[in-house]
This record gives sequence, structure tokens and C-alpha cells, in this order.
Amino acid sequence: MAGLLATQPAARDALLPALQAVQARLGHVPEGCVEAIAGHFNLTRADVWGVVTFYSDFSTTPGARHRIEICRAEACQALGARELVAHASRGCLALDAVYCLGNCACGPSVRIGEVVHGRVTPARFDALVAALDDGGAAT
Repeated sequence: MAGLLATQPAARDALLPALQAVQARLGHVPEGCVEAIAGHFNLTRADVWGVVTFYSDFSTTPGARHRIEICRAEACQALGARELVAHASRGCLALDAVYCLGNCACGPSVRIGEVVHGRVTPARFDALVAALDDGGAAT
């Protein structure tokens, strides 16, 4: 943790990038790291913990290997997102709702990790998940 924080400026406006770096490295922001982060930025633990728990992109516990989000905004709903959610929910997956991936013309849209996929049908969704299970990147 100290090495990671050493690369971050101590300015308060660098708190979010620092938390993102911790999340990227560890997969979550452990409660045990909050004191070191707070000290680095000269903040209270409550200040840092408040930021971590406010933003849904931060997790405080280790999560699934792959984050799968299905857009639930109106444009994607009109193009079949509701059916896609029902299909995906039957599997043993941790799904997150998101309300716009900025890919409205190509809905329904799914984001796996940092990659957005458009025009995702149940069959294509299954193929994307299978590619993850095989250790490959979802394309």
C-alpha cells in the first residue's frame, strides 16, 4: 500500500484516482487500507470511508473476477434489456445494473470490465460469459 500511495500526489483532489488505483490493484478497497490512505491525504478515516461507500464503483469486499453490467436505461429497455436481464439472472452471475453506458443506438448494451458490448442477445451474452470462463477476453 505504501508503494502505491507514494506514487500519488498528496493533494486532496487526487483521492479518487488513488482509490481507483487501490481498487484496480486489489480488486476492492479494504477497510484496513483506509487509515493509510487518510494519513497520506491528511484526511480523517471517516472522510475516506465516506467517499469509498458513496461511489458504487468502489467495493469494500473482494468481488467476482469479472464485473458484468447490463444497461437498464430506457433505450436499452426498448431494445430488449429487460429480457436480457431475465436471461442473465438465471445463471450464477453477479450482475450490476447501470443506467446508461452511452451506447444507446446499439442496445441492449453490456459492460464487462471496461469493455462495452452492443446489440447483446441472450445467445451473445452466453458467448461472452463463456469466453470469460475460458480465460479469454470477452469480445
